[in-house]
Amino acid sequence: MIMKLKLLLFACFFGFISAHSQESFLCQGYYTTEEGGRANLEKFSRTYHDQASWMKRAGQIRATILKGAKLDELPARCNLNPIRKIKQVFDGYTVENVAFESLPGFYVTGNLYLPASFTGKIPGIACPHGHWNNPADYGRYRIDMQYRCAALALMGAAVFAYDMVGYGESLPCLHGTPEVLRLQTWNSMRVIDFLLSLGFVDDTRLGVTGASGGGTQSFLLAAVDDRIDVSVPAVQVSAHFYGGCNCESGMPIHRTPGFETNNVEIAASFAPKPQLIISDGDDWTRNVPDIEYPYIKKVYSLFGKSENVENAHFENEIHDYGYNKRVAMYRFMAKHLGLKLENLTDENGKINDSNAQLQILPLLKVFPDGVRPENEVKSCDEVIRLLNTYR
Repeated sequence: MIMKLKLLLFACFFGFISAHSQESFLCQGYYTTEEGGRANLEKFSRTYHDQASWMKRAGQIRATILKGAKLDELPARCNLNPIRKIKQVFDGYTVENVAFESLPGFYVTGNLYLPASFTGKIPGIACPHGHWNNPADYGRYRIDMQYRCAALALMGAAVFAYDMVGYGESLPCLHGTPEVLRLQTWNSMRVIDFLLSLGFVDDTRLGVTGASGGGTQSFLLAAVDDRIDVSVPAVQVSAHFYGGCNCESGMPIHRTPGFETNNVEIAASFAPKPQLIISDGDDWTRNVPDIEYPYIKKVYSLFGKSENVENAHFENEIHDYGYNKRVAMYRFMAKHLGLKLENLTDENGKINDSNAQLQILPLLKVFPDGVRPENEVKSCDEVIRLLNTYR
């Protein structure tokens, strides 16, 4: 009995130490100052000196993300079993409400935007959204989200806008659940699976773009999923701000006992593939032209591919995915994915994305009547169990 008690106390103590240890390696929110972020980049830059040594570091960065997010062993990819509803036809593009299973009974919900007509293979673009919480201007239903998805479809891409975990129609996990970063990154990987399952998406022309928390999802997905060919993270790449939500920094993806990185290096690990960093003067990306972008460009230069990375900085703009930021993204996506920018260009040569037929929330829902799939998982604990055991 005494021995059992000792073993129980040891197990409890070890569990406490392990949990405390993991928590101590989290880098969340404003984890350091702006000067501290600059100093970290200087420190990191001393760990490599050429392409080979950077590639070794980039491998460590990816491994740290995957292990910290508990995705170093990926679940088996179950059948997607897509549910496709309410296809709306507009001038030049269509919108379909779609759900699919990223795990058995765990559904990703979103909207599939397609060109109204096309032949052959077309690019595919994943569009995660950020943390804007106003119910009238929310998630994948946001006006700027509808504009950019419709515009990219008009330019010739298959685009999937999807709910973050716990947002919109995403059930049963709350967004603040401790492993939301793991769930959300897995869902983003499965979004790429879904786009490729359509049969007409070109697996050599895959992109991702999002703003704020969607920017985090963009550079995380680009870092860990080799299928991504073009990445455009907006208003999120920062040396001193690591993301304030559990879906961005609630798991130890930046630090381990023997290694440390940050979001700038995570973005840089996408080199030498094309990447546009969008920033503004009113948030944590204010220093990108002087601090973060030069660091990333230097990494690209190790591959002789400096031309593949760009920064679109809007000093007088705020934290959003506004018109000017979208235009910069359209130009970059057109250049690197072979999209038709001319489809958005008016007779005066101005890029115009206001042709999107904005829809009210009920028209974009997969389950507007609240009737969910019979096999849907009922608890977040069960979702986590599936992540842990369905291999």
